[in-house]
Amino acid sequence: MPSLPAYPVDLRPCIPVRLDEQHEVFGLREVLIQAHRIEDLALPLPPAHSALLRMLTAITAELTGLDDPDLSLEEWHERRGDLLSSGRGLKAQDVHDYCDASTWDLYHPSRPFLQDPRLTEQCTKTSGINKLVFGRPAGNNLQWLSVHTDTAPWPLSSDEAFWHLLIQHFYGAAGRCTTRSAGPHTSGRATAGPLRSTLSFHPQGATLLETLLMHQFPYRGTPQHSADTCPWQESTPPDPVHAPPPVTWPKRLLTGRSRHAVLLIPNDDGSAATDCYLTWATQHPAYPATDPYLIIDTHTQAKAEDRDRPRRADADRALWRDLDALLLAGDESSAQRRPAVFDTLNDLPAPVRGRLRVRVCGFDQDGRTTNRIWYTALTPSIWNQAEEHDPVAARRIASCHQAAEHLGALLRSCANTAWNETSTPAAAGGAPPAPRRGRPTSRWARESLADYWPHAEQVFWDLVHQDPDEASDPYPAFARTAVAALRQTVRPDLARHRMAGPALARAVRALMAAAAPAATARKKAARRAQP
Repeated sequence: MPSLPAYPVDLRPCIPVRLDEQHEVFGLREVLIQAHRIEDLALPLPPAHSALLRMLTAITAELTGLDDPDLSLEEWHERRGDLLSSGRGLKAQDVHDYCDASTWDLYHPSRPFLQDPRLTEQCTKTSGINKLVFGRPAGNNLQWLSVHTDTAPWPLSSDEAFWHLLIQHFYGAAGRCTTRSAGPHTSGRATAGPLRSTLSFHPQGATLLETLLMHQFPYRGTPQHSADTCPWQESTPPDPVHAPPPVTWPKRLLTGRSRHAVLLIPNDDGSAATDCYLTWATQHPAYPATDPYLIIDTHTQAKAEDRDRPRRADADRALWRDLDALLLAGDESSAQRRPAVFDTLNDLPAPVRGRLRVRVCGFDQDGRTTNRIWYTALTPSIWNQAEEHDPVAARRIASCHQAAEHLGALLRSCANTAWNETSTPAAAGGAPPAPRRGRPTSRWARESLADYWPHAEQVFWDLVHQDPDEASDPYPAFARTAVAALRQTVRPDLARHRMAGPALARAVRALMAAAAPAATARKKAARRAQP
């Protein structure tokens, strides 16, 4: 009798890692056992990297006892500090016992890992393997530059199927999906995954185990009326009919908020997935929860329930522009709140804190179906410049960022106005019409900003690290950068448009006038003080 296809992710090599300056591929068990030697995960898909970090963090919390709600805050920090200082890895037997208690097989007949076997009966047709894979066109979408079509789908190797399975659970799309009938619910629409379109900030240490211990966060005292488990620790798949269990700390918060149900269909030997079902997991509203690795922006003009929103991933926005949001502790009046996990990093042992970097994983998506691009970056060691440790440096970084943003916004406005004055000159010596509200950004503004932000980044780091005296009033430096960018953009049009020169001159004056608000304030104060 032929054996059933199988792909246990705890045993099969499916997780790329960097070890001893080389790349290896391990199963989940080996990753946990070798975590104190592994330098970092090496998944090529940033959303999968971010999702797997959350999954490994939940597992590590249980293996180390850091998920014990009875620990006081002092005891919790002491236990984590001891684990970080010991240099020891996780006990191999504990890892084996943990993994033996759950099913990790992607193609298990009754309890496939992170999947729902009931979909074969509850869905009338499959979704196609292209629907699972981010980057492949599916259904009636145009191919453009892709070779994939639904008429001749290419199988997906099982290790990559595991990565995309994680991404679907965390970043899955809203809207049309394969119709599912479960109890009284028959629907072909899903809601967005809990991390869709977000930007995650992950503290990173010298080893993977150090990284996972930095990812831990203590119990906040919120009452938990149900057992806190990960999806793979449940005996049955999530219930699609009744409301999902409440979000509990830390496992359900990190791994148990998926809005999608998936079932992979393997080839004969389990080496690849050839088809899949992809549909909704629940029709009930999601419980409110704050992911500990997201920056939260407060929109004061929005309704109370919509004021706090995760910062969206934007591939056009340089990551250094979010640095001050990590380093500043903030207060009740602040419009941004750093990821909650960063509030637990101040009690780290000094050597660990000194080498702490931040891994940024972003997936630029809209709120429903469009996926633009994913990206990742790694900051230098920054935590010794946090407000709790070096408030002068943190405030200097914040003021430099504020100046860069102010001049960037002003550059956009001045470039739009200059373009409007050039392309729509005034009649009979009157003033040109003002730019209409909602009008698209002008060519001059787009090109100026594209030139401004890379140079502004260099100015930012120069001010922060090399010229702290000038950083006390950073507006002139960024104003000069904005003026140079605008002049570079307008130069080719000076000979073609009669009004370009005067319009450029007015824009330059406006930029330079706003260059030093502190100096202007001092001059006004001096004039008021004169008798």
